[in-house]
Amino acid sequence: MADAITHVLEGRKTFFIATEQSLLPESYLEDYLVHGYETYVISDDRNCPLHKKVASIISIFQDSILFFYIDTEVPGINWKQYIKMLQERYGEHVLIGVLYSKRHNEEQRKELEKYYLFDVGIQGGCIALEFQKAKNFSLIDRVMFANQASGRRKNVRALCDANSKVTFEYGNVQYNCKLNDISLSHFSCTIGGESYIPLYEKIKDAFIDLSGLHFKTDAILLVQRLTNHNTLFVFIFSKADGSQGLNADLKRRLSEKIYQLVTSKVKTILQLVFDEVGRGERDPHYHSSFKPEDLRRLL
Repeated sequence: MADAITHVLEGRKTFFIATEQSLLPESYLEDYLVHGYETYVISDDRNCPLHKKVASIISIFQDSILFFYIDTEVPGINWKQYIKMLQERYGEHVLIGVLYSKRHNEEQRKELEKYYLFDVGIQGGCIALEFQKAKNFSLIDRVMFANQASGRRKNVRALCDANSKVTFEYGNVQYNCKLNDISLSHFSCTIGGESYIPLYEKIKDAFIDLSGLHFKTDAILLVQRLTNHNTLFVFIFSKADGSQGLNADLKRRLSEKIYQLVTSKVKTILQLVFDEVGRGERDPHYHSSFKPEDLRRLL
């Protein structure tokens, strides 16, 4: 359980605050995951004030990038003052960036960028979004790459539930393994007892059952070790022609499942925290013992 909690809370996450769906559709978030970026959209609502949501995110996810879309009007927030306060208070702990609709007036653009980049000192960039949303995907993708939004990982890794399995045959022996975690490049699995397969051996037609997603794939063994009377295997995906990776259709289907698995727990955490904070905002007599950093009961 401790490892699962650590896995969910750690790892760099990018939050787009108050963005308009017409400029940054939520469907882009799944596409960013293919590039190694774990991303979320946070909107204002009546249940919990936006500034309280941001404070909760900073408290819970301490390796975060926050992009604020400053052309959205949010009651009670002056973007210039608010972002300046956040940079002064949290600038050493989170990376702050600004998004805005492209200005036709060049002086306005220069003034806006001077304020946020030089006067306030945000480090995440000041990005003018295009009116054609297709261009915004590449714009933000480049900015996230520059800001190392993937953190130390090349691919987002999803932890698997107890029912996820890998079955394969090697040397006339059937291996029925528990699937531990999976990304778009690797997966790891364990089998009871001590087993041995030569490193860099290619396994043909491994059958993977991942939370209802079933598929066959070739794989190459990269790591093998004995842990707690179980043998751990780490494989890299391999195509039929011998090259590494997955074919396009399988990569798309697996990406959808990984996105679902990775983001579901984070979204659950955020919703429960926002509900708790919002309840306290609406009812001054409500005294909650809940702390955002005490998340064990939520996972």
